[in-house]
Amino acid sequence: MILSGADDLGKRNCCLFVEWKQKESVCNFLLVIFAIQSYCLQVMEDNKKGSHKNIWYGLGRQRIEIPKTILKSRVHGNTMLKHLHICSIGYYPKAKDHFTYRKKGLSENFLFYCVDGNGWFQLGKQKYEVGPNEFFILPQNTEHSYGSNPDNPWTIYWIHFGGESLKDLNEIQAVQKHFKPEYVKNNGDIIPIFTKIYKTLELGYSIDNLLFANMCLSHFLTLFVYNSRNYSAASSTDKLDCVDTAILFMQEHINDNISLNDLSKQYNYSVSRFSNLFKQKTGYAPIDYFLQMKMQKACQQLDFTNRSIKDIAFSMGFDDPYYFSKRFRTIIGMSPKIYRTRKSEESKY
Repeated sequence: MILSGADDLGKRNCCLFVEWKQKESVCNFLLVIFAIQSYCLQVMEDNKKGSHKNIWYGLGRQRIEIPKTILKSRVHGNTMLKHLHICSIGYYPKAKDHFTYRKKGLSENFLFYCVDGNGWFQLGKQKYEVGPNEFFILPQNTEHSYGSNPDNPWTIYWIHFGGESLKDLNEIQAVQKHFKPEYVKNNGDIIPIFTKIYKTLELGYSIDNLLFANMCLSHFLTLFVYNSRNYSAASSTDKLDCVDTAILFMQEHINDNISLNDLSKQYNYSVSRFSNLFKQKTGYAPIDYFLQMKMQKACQQLDFTNRSIKDIAFSMGFDDPYYFSKRFRTIIGMSPKIYRTRKSEESKY
């Protein structure tokens, strides 16, 4: 009886062992299949060439897309970030067969910076060629397409940005003129700032990382939109329009009286045409702008000198100190005397 029981136990153990080995074999087999499948998918991914579903696949590409969950939970509700923020960022070297078409565009803007090679883009029905050291902005909600030159594919840095202020941003004249290709001077800041943003986002989406990257975004955009202002002085080859030139003229003649007729004649425009151009770009009538510049200078003299208000008024080209005080109050919000008293009291603390 004992031997018989032992035999039964041995048989059961043997069966369990065989069953376990069979399961182990099945598990190993499935693991092998999974590994092969993963490897094949990776090979297919690595071997992708050109653009697939509006994403370019190629050697050396860099791309970070901030997850929508992060944008929703950490960006859209943050008062510091919601107005203008990064959605994705990337670098495509020698982007052969790069092509994208979006019938309805995107709800955000795209900025492309070409550093080598050639490409093109089409905005609506207008097509543009793009070359080295040129950039362009694709505005939100606009049909567009873009791609690299097949014989000399472009190398591009790009950044995709959105936010509640995007509509207002796209109404700025300085932004609108870059909806077509524009040559950009690189004073050595563009790529380092791009790299800072990219490397920061690689470290994750902490609130500090998001704040730093998106604060850098604003400066990054100014390097393109207001490119010439990032130099200590505009070169002789820079093309300044009549409004920019007029503002420089105002600054040089800040202590003089300049009439609107004087300004318009200097740039061979009628008074109405010059006024419209000036207000379109600055938001102010020319003389109102000039008075603002005068009052800024007057504030500096009230802050840093002991000159009398009457003397300051005369130095700013005003014959009547009372009229000067009236204009000062309208622009600054208080009389010159109160301004000086308040600044004097603030300096005590």
